[in-house]
Amino acid sequence: MTTYVLVHGAWHGPWAWDRLVPLLRAAGARTLTPDLRGASGDHGLRHDARTVAAALDTVPEEEQLVLVGHSYAGLVVREAADLRPGAVDHLVLVDGWAGPDGASLFGLAPDSFAVAMRAAAAASADGQGIPAPPPAVFGVVDAEDAAWLAERLVPQALRTFAEATRLSGAVDRIPGTAVHCQPAAYPFDRFGAALGYRTLALDGPHDVMVTDPEPLARLLLEAPGRPAALQEQEGRSLG
Repeated sequence: MTTYVLVHGAWHGPWAWDRLVPLLRAAGARTLTPDLRGASGDHGLRHDARTVAAALDTVPEEEQLVLVGHSYAGLVVREAADLRPGAVDHLVLVDGWAGPDGASLFGLAPDSFAVAMRAAAAASADGQGIPAPPPAVFGVVDAEDAAWLAERLVPQALRTFAEATRLSGAVDRIPGTAVHCQPAAYPFDRFGAALGYRTLALDGPHDVMVTDPEPLARLLLEAPGRPAALQEQEGRSLG
């Protein structure tokens, strides 16, 4: 059996995977969706790699484990995998921000992005949380999908975008795939390629797990290293 640990990006929560999870489970996989906001439900003060590592610890050793990070969580899952390199069989970044030891989202993004996020946080009630942007920023433009997303988005702590990841290098021994949605908003394919990951294009917006979960599920079920017989069975399950 394969377990997918699905880690949501900034402004999102575990609910971001609600449309993808049933597809993976129908194909015979298990899923875990840790919450980066933690038990307190706030918008977090730092990279929560240890919450993800704790989820990895619950997966039996005999199961194959695929760790998936969306957007900002690309940084988080690489840090978590670096803490538990023996537990993770494959890393998948979905439009994921990622880099070497010391990388941060602000360090990877254009200067204009950091300026805009800092200004948004400064104008917020506590000066620390970046208000969620409208659904269209994530490429979600269908009225029904946009309404569903808008009512769930939450503020994101400014500090999480500025904080550097801390990596020992163990994560770089884990094979990875960088899925980059197109048309692209940022060079997510280049981030993955720079880490030596296989890069795969996927038609769809940044929040592809909301708008187009089935193509993403198929791609995840075909992650490298899967037993051929299991891939065939899972493909039949998805129709």
